[in-house]
Amino acid sequence: MDSLQGSAADDHRYMSMALQLAEKGMYSTDPNPRVGCVIVKNRQVIARGWHQRAGGPHAEVHALRQAGKNAQGATVYVTLEPCSHHGKTPPCADALIESKVARVVAAMQDPNPLVAGEGLEKLAAAGIHTQSGVLQSQAEALNPGFIKRMRQQRPYVRCKLAMSVDGRTAMANGESQWITSEYARRDVHQLRARSSAMLTGINTVLADDPSLNARLDNINEEDIVQPTRVVVDSHTRMPLEAKMLSLPGTTVIATVNQDEHKTQQLRQCGADVVVVKEKAGRVDLDGLMKILAQRQINEVMVEAGPTLNGELLQHNLVDELIIYMAPCIMGDAARGMFTLPGVEKMQDRIELTIKDIRAVGQDWRISALVNKKPN
Repeated sequence: MDSLQGSAADDHRYMSMALQLAEKGMYSTDPNPRVGCVIVKNRQVIARGWHQRAGGPHAEVHALRQAGKNAQGATVYVTLEPCSHHGKTPPCADALIESKVARVVAAMQDPNPLVAGEGLEKLAAAGIHTQSGVLQSQAEALNPGFIKRMRQQRPYVRCKLAMSVDGRTAMANGESQWITSEYARRDVHQLRARSSAMLTGINTVLADDPSLNARLDNINEEDIVQPTRVVVDSHTRMPLEAKMLSLPGTTVIATVNQDEHKTQQLRQCGADVVVVKEKAGRVDLDGLMKILAQRQINEVMVEAGPTLNGELLQHNLVDELIIYMAPCIMGDAARGMFTLPGVEKMQDRIELTIKDIRAVGQDWRISALVNKKPN
């Protein structure tokens, strides 16, 4: 039997393996979290598993099946606390107890405050040594949307922008294709593929007729859960011939309009029309985020114009900005990234924390967290 207290170095090494396995489900587990599992016995990895698709076996079950009877007395490393409740699959905690493992190391507790810690408590009550918090920050970074939805009943909102060196996103006449290179656009599709929903405004639909789907090279379409497309369209101006309405997947039209005739037409075209409470005659964005969370939307990626981008920022709804900066200058007559009425003094500015800066082809990708202001 393995020691009931592994070394910190070993715990980090095996948990790192589990985190790498969890990443394999980056595009396919939604709305479930991405989870990886490694089973170790006598300092040898005897089984690996990851959650591959919502509704399918969890990471621990895949690994236990691979280990078989050899799991008895082993140490299990899993990136999220084993579940203790019946969902679409039986509790993983029960499967671990039945397999008679000796030790379970979780990177983090379940973020759902209603059940946090219960899986580990169940294991401990069965005589299994448990530990939590190994590489927790890395585990949390894998599932920011699932964690925020569980803890705050809101999705994680990531706003993507492409700009010139002088901070412009489109020419004065609206022309914007293409500011960045093909490499940056490929990178954007990876972000789309990991997102639960793509959010845009009706003005972007009218101007660009976007598809807002994820297209990845070297990855089969069935291995990607396509994001839900969400259009903020307060007065149901959505064209019936819009490209996204003819694509596979779900298109949600968020509106405050009670035009039954137009609503019926959109629904006949396959749209899911959702009436949201209004704020100043427009869709209440905070209310929309609550609805998306109720629909199990974890991560929202925004590709919109300066008006919607600005409103989301001003309403404290953006968690992260992903900015692609191209090596070009577009001039002061070109359009900016955000419309922010009322931001006139230095004290009004919105502070960011730079998380990462890296080259993507000839462009630069800046990832920045938005420092939230107190409500």
